[in-house]
Amino acid sequence: MIHCAILDDEPTARQILEIHLSEIDSMKLVGKCRNAIELLNLMAKERVDLLFLDINMPDVSGITLAKTLSKEVKVIFTTAHREYAIEGFDLQVVDYLLKPISAERLRQAVEKYLKESGVLASSRPHSEIKGYLDVVSNRVNVRINFDDIIYVESMNDQLMVHTVNGPIITRTSITEVESLLDPNVFLRTHRSFIVMKKLIGSFTKEHLVVKGVEIPISRSYKVQVANALSL
Repeated sequence: MIHCAILDDEPTARQILEIHLSEIDSMKLVGKCRNAIELLNLMAKERVDLLFLDINMPDVSGITLAKTLSKEVKVIFTTAHREYAIEGFDLQVVDYLLKPISAERLRQAVEKYLKESGVLASSRPHSEIKGYLDVVSNRVNVRINFDDIIYVESMNDQLMVHTVNGPIITRTSITEVESLLDPNVFLRTHRSFIVMKKLIGSFTKEHLVVKGVEIPISRSYKVQVANALSL
């Protein structure tokens, strides 16, 4: 779980980021701050791995603040001013997001952070993708053939892999499973769901049906799903 924080003096900007981050299962929001003092107080109590940092603030600029942070804290700049991009990237931040920030663009920035941090495996050639998934279920090692998977469902701190032979419960994260699956065969529709594409029976812009089960399509994945299904 990645501990992240938001620093932005605009309440609406903080709220939008919070909503988008709530759709990404690997992100844990530990604090929303209005100024640098609140952030420093937060960081004295909480671990912060990733900071969403507004550049243009009244007390101290995000660029100035970023220069004082530990190298352990990675930064994604957020701002309404495109002209700050070059200076922001000179600081070797993870990404630069221009307001208004869409859920899809934020997800791309988070995935970039995960890959750079080694949390999420980089895209691999299809030839390197295994045909099975090894998990631990009830203290027993279980091998699940990808061809047997109907859909994957994340439930709090557990993951349920629905297969043709019945459900298998494990504590493997859905993000880790997604990194092992062939994106040409499986589709992430929601922070909590991945489905086998060929088993999709019907779909709308809000949900799709797999083997009679209605699977939601969240805002963060609408573009991805639309592209895959030509919605």
